[in-house]
Amino acid sequence: MTLEKLEAYPLGGYTFIEREAQPEEDNSVTARLKRLEEQYGETGVRRSVEAIMIVNNHGFPHVLVLQVANAFYKLPGGYLDPAESDAPGLITRLNEQLGVPVIQHSNDGTATKPKQLWVKPPGNEDWKVKECLSVWYRPNFDTFFYPYVPAHISKPKECKKLYLVSLPPSKTFAVPVNMKLHAIPVFEFYDNAARYGPQFAGIPYLLSK
Repeated sequence: MTLEKLEAYPLGGYTFIEREAQPEEDNSVTARLKRLEEQYGETGVRRSVEAIMIVNNHGFPHVLVLQVANAFYKLPGGYLDPAESDAPGLITRLNEQLGVPVIQHSNDGTATKPKQLWVKPPGNEDWKVKECLSVWYRPNFDTFFYPYVPAHISKPKECKKLYLVSLPPSKTFAVPVNMKLHAIPVFEFYDNAARYGPQFAGIPYLLSK
């Protein structure tokens, strides 16, 4: 496979605004794994997609990463519905998570619930889903992911794909108030699984291609 050259644009070209909070669906790891088990019983292997988005800051590549409630870090993205394909589903998750909300008003001038979750600001281009950089599997109903399916596992419980997503030179990100969007330099992830986890620690290897 021939990889396209990725253009990383300066961080200063992007605007960051706040939007409504997006609480986590589960209030504990135990609850999250319980919901995974229930979903697996209904629809089978859960599929999730996440975006690796690169910006240029001080002449060095940085990755855009969400920090939830001043605690753990995660890549933008999320779970797919059973009928969704990867690229359209990832774009939908990004728009739901970081898109600019549409606020509609009723006839009496009061704000109503947004009819859609996002709108592309004038002059902005959409994010573009490019290569799949890695695939991770959750073999059991626990927190461990592996970049392969262990030999003794016939049916993993979740499949997570990390996609490279290119950005235009300028764009507005609407970040939920209970999260922060950080631009973290690639060297921070290298050999740093203790802080960020193995998936983040593998990003420098993926991008070196």
